Amino acid sequence: MTYVKSKFRHPEMPKNKLGFTVDYYEGALSTLCAGCGHDSISAGVIQACYEMNIEPHRLAKLSGIGCSSKTPAYFLSNSHGFNSVHGRMPSVATGANLANRDLIYFGVSGDGDTASIGMGQFVHVIRRNLNMIYIVMNNGCYGLTKGQDSATADNGSKNKSGAVNLFEAIDLASLAIELGATFVAQSFSGDKTQLVPLIKAAIQHPGFAFINVISPCVTFNNNVGSTKSYDYVREHVEATSTIDFVPEMSEITTSYEEGSRKKVKMHDGSFIELHKLEKDWDPLDRQSAMNAVLNAKAKGEILTGLLYMNPECKDLHHLLQTSDAALNSLGKTELCPGSEALSVINADLR
Repeated sequence: MTYVKSKFRHPEMPKNKLGFTVDYYEGALSTLCAGCGHDSISAGVIQACYEMNIEPHRLAKLSGIGCSSKTPAYFLSNSHGFNSVHGRMPSVATGANLANRDLIYFGVSGDGDTASIGMGQFVHVIRRNLNMIYIVMNNGCYGLTKGQDSATADNGSKNKSGAVNLFEAIDLASLAIELGATFVAQSFSGDKTQLVPLIKAAIQHPGFAFINVISPCVTFNNNVGSTKSYDYVREHVEATSTIDFVPEMSEITTSYEEGSRKKVKMHDGSFIELHKLEKDWDPLDRQSAMNAVLNAKAKGEILTGLLYMNPECKDLHHLLQTSDAALNSLGKTELCPGSEALSVINADLR
């Protein structure tokens, strides 16, 4: 095995509108196990950012601890990055976002990092509606410590050692909807066609965008009896709809089969088109989305796609009425407005 990544690229590789080829959005060579679903998610992030013409220096990657939290090293090497401690990525993202709202904040976590030690932080970053993308690479086990069941392992699921999980799983997607997340989606690492448009839509969402991605661990949780294995997910996956993300002013040239459709306009003029909607499911209705997830679970299905979205939400900056400018760009005039302004503030506190 080599750990030297080839720099050779075809001289006629297509470029996006910024003049970058897709390799400009790549990162270091992955050291994860061959076939790991996490690498497929990284590839989806690369493709989404390349197609959306995002300048890498405008994006900040944040992560915690775990196999999933290693992945920011494997995409967008020309962007900012911060690898925090176990379960604390949301608070680091909150501080960075409040200091500089101009960056795109992309958080990567795992089922252990989010559903166990980081659960408290996950809950509060949702209720604050921090403007960020939060992806959980969910494999139902602790890969770094040899495959013990995580809090998202399904009841009755069997791990590689043959032990059956006795506890109910924490369903992160339904929990996010219940807690008031304004964008909730679920996908499978093996379905790039669905995952890439979801990542694009999450990037454009003006609030907290959560994507729970089932990402099988090929080493410790891909055995018969595991509900997070490749075979199990492929046999039980059920999509809410076919999704397309359409940038602002982009002409739609693709044709679709007949069926129910819904077009959701985003704050910047771009929109999401959903085709062949699941019966009795409305992605703009929180109760309808919750019912769809619970009904799928009752039938033993894994519901994927855009589950719920509130395109008219207000993020943390709006709620706190913070400065429009990044804190490091404020000058003496803004930071020290003088004694007269201080007198007004003191008067309001009397």
